[in-house]
Amino acid sequence: MKIFAHRGAAGTYPENTMVAFIEAKRSGADGIELDVQLSKDGIPVVIHDETLNRTTNGSGFVKDQTMGDMKKLNAGYKFGKQLGRRIPIPSLQEVFEWIQSTDLLCNIELKNGVYLYPGLEEKVIQLVRGYGLEERVILSSFNHYSLVYAWRLAPEIETAPLYRDGIYMPWVYASSIGSRGMHPSIHAVPDALIIDAMAYGIQVRPYTINGEEDIKRLLSINCSAIITDFPERAVRIRELNRSK
Repeated sequence: MKIFAHRGAAGTYPENTMVAFIEAKRSGADGIELDVQLSKDGIPVVIHDETLNRTTNGSGFVKDQTMGDMKKLNAGYKFGKQLGRRIPIPSLQEVFEWIQSTDLLCNIELKNGVYLYPGLEEKVIQLVRGYGLEERVILSSFNHYSLVYAWRLAPEIETAPLYRDGIYMPWVYASSIGSRGMHPSIHAVPDALIIDAMAYGIQVRPYTINGEEDIKRLLSINCSAIITDFPERAVRIRELNRSK
């Protein structure tokens, strides 16, 4: 079972920042999960919310700010003096420049459910190809039209639909839109569905798996992967499980 660090090690570090991604690697995670939108000047920027208000000391919509403007903000201000410095919002290109030197996988959530961000898929795919990361990147989204579009543009890059509610035979649905994986809320997939989906050849990576019992249960059925805010905890439990 692979472990993906949700927005980096978001349980202990500022989410979607380089410090969170670096901590995820240090903890032994197999991959990172991050969110991408477009800035006003069309740069893929790594941030979850459509606004800057929750995660930075700025305000307003991401789509209305240039990358240069957002670079002046502090994405770690809620951590106070713990980090001792300003933590910038990264661009996707910055993450790729770093991830090249690692063996990490990277799950990119295309955040185009509220705003469609024309050109987002093309720009992300261009970066993936430019850095030679086609075999290490998974594109996911709650906007499944976007995933089909991305699959048509780049069938070599894995896609995986995100969903919160129950889907009948979700492995058939995922396959029908060209996806090789699916990323359900843990509340939408009983163990039996995970097992059936994997038997069908679909990678199942539920989110957000933070509790020890959930991690152990998913390990016991050899779930493809989990997405967690606490990669260090998940890695520790996996190692203990292996040693038994």
